Amino acid sequence: MSKPARPRRLADTESRAVARMIRVSPRKLNLVAGQIRGKAAAAAVNELRFSRKRIAEDVRKALESAIANAENNHQLDVDRLVVAEASVGKALVLKRFHARARGRGAGILKPFSNLTIVVREREQAAEETE
Repeated sequence: MSKPARPRRLADTESRAVARMIRVSPRKLNLVAGQIRGKAAAAAVNELRFSRKRIAEDVRKALESAIANAENNHQLDVDRLVVAEASVGKALVLKRFHARARGRGAGILKPFSNLTIVVREREQAAEETE
């Protein structure tokens, strides 16, 4: 006797990828994630490839992972994928200090972030109107 299978949280037309412990603050990561929300997956990958932000490379890898999950695990059409969600969350924060004058110390916070990307397959009707 084993536990019953947990129901799938996402719809059948959705797939996701999670990148954990990315070494950047959530605020900076959210700027890059905001650039790809709601865009077609191919256009989002293209935009991240030519972005000047350092963290865009990690976001692109997570997006390509979500696209690969959609194609290989859920048999979705890659050409009809749209970035439905790109959410950013906090992870741990490394606390360091910087030595200052007169024996004092100043705190330095080195935050990490989590990134969740959900891609969704567009319906045929929505595709024809665009």
